[in-house]
Amino acid sequence: MSAPPSPSQSEPPQPPDPRRTAEAKAAVTAHLTAIGNLHTSALETRVSDIHNNTIAISKQEDEIVKQTKKLADESRKHQKVADDAAGKLKELGDIQNWAEVLERDMLVIEEALKMGEGEDSGWETEEADYEGDYPGSRPPIVKENDKGKGKAAAKDEVHSRSKNSDFTML
Repeated sequence: MSAPPSPSQSEPPQPPDPRRTAEAKAAVTAHLTAIGNLHTSALETRVSDIHNNTIAISKQEDEIVKQTKKLADESRKHQKVADDAAGKLKELGDIQNWAEVLERDMLVIEEALKMGEGEDSGWETEEADYEGDYPGSRPPIVKENDKGKGKAAAKDEVHSRSKNSDFTML
């Protein structure tokens, strides 16, 4: 036996209620808008932070460029001061070397004068066979008595200069 037809199958479909359809559309639209706003709000906050950070980074870059230029200028100034100081130290070293050469030359002259005057300076001289630039004269050969090492260099200098220069003893 067959079942009697159900009332919904036998009745023709009713047209949708426009008021209920409008309420359903409004509910779905509100739900979708809420979901969209939730995600959009988070993204808008992030975009705003990124934009603000970009502006701050740009300002910092400009400041770094400016400070780097100042640092380069200071570095050039410091390099100039260091170069000037190095030049002055070199000059001072040259002056010191010159003074030492003069002092050594003065010691040589002093010892030569003492020898020429016949003072007892702790040196002994001997005549030696000499073939050099001094016709008719023989420069002294200087020997060191045990008077110390300070005058040894001067005596050697007198001996070498008397052989190698126009220095003549009186």
